[in-house]
Amino acid sequence: MSSACSLTEEQSNSERKEMRADRHRIENFLYREARMMDEHAYDEWLGLWTEDALYWIPCNEDDFDPERHVSIVYENRARLEDRIARLKSGAAYAQDPKSRLSRIVSNVEIADGEGTEVNVRSTFNVTALRRGRVDIFAGRAIHKLRPEGDDFKIAYKKVLLINNDVVINNLTFLI
Repeated sequence: MSSACSLTEEQSNSERKEMRADRHRIENFLYREARMMDEHAYDEWLGLWTEDALYWIPCNEDDFDPERHVSIVYENRARLEDRIARLKSGAAYAQDPKSRLSRIVSNVEIADGEGTEVNVRSTFNVTALRRGRVDIFAGRAIHKLRPEGDDFKIAYKKVLLINNDVVINNLTFLI
């Protein structure tokens, strides 16, 4: 009887270690994405996305149908590539000079998704400084991550800004 109990305890310990390792990998992925956005590492950030990616920042309400209502951002992979090309071109005047950014990602919650995808919810706070003006953006992010090798790719990202129903001055950087 005690050997069965020991086996169950060993399995539980092993599962907990695996879960902690996965949580660590997922959190590190989110932190790495945040650093890339803060450092304007556009190509590296784009490399985090799948080919069938969707990036959505709703406007006014968090769950309006983006096909029928205005969104701050609603972009597939091709549109993300266009955004990155524009930011890198020097012709994005709203980012000349580039915003200095610092963000905090926290309150990470992880759940199973469809197939091998992992659903991740987190909160964030971004401070942006440009031309002597400080803006603060806060909200929640929902990521759908797909395992790829020893890492992940972003298949879907929805950013829920807490102020998505008021005028937002200069949201021309990656959030």
